[in-house]
Amino acid sequence: MNLIWINNAKYLGDYRLALSFSDGAEKIFDAKEYIAKYPAFRVLEDKSAFSHFALDGWTVSWQNGSLDIAPEYLYEAGVPA
Repeated sequence: MNLIWINNAKYLGDYRLALSFSDGAEKIFDAKEYIAKYPAFRVLEDKSAFSHFALDGWTVSWQNGSLDIAPEYLYEAGVPA
């Protein structure tokens, strides 16, 4: 896979994000299982915290850039929008 990044992200509710990727793909990523699996991400169980993300030029990040998920993972784990 070539390098890929996220161009746009929109909060859809619960733990879901609508993501637009640099290759034109649009996917929906549900982070619920990811948050449950990785202890560092448990702070995002609070939906208010989860919904306050930013695009850092490459991927989606939370907590002022201290948490992010690789765009390749978001691409592979996302489902077509």
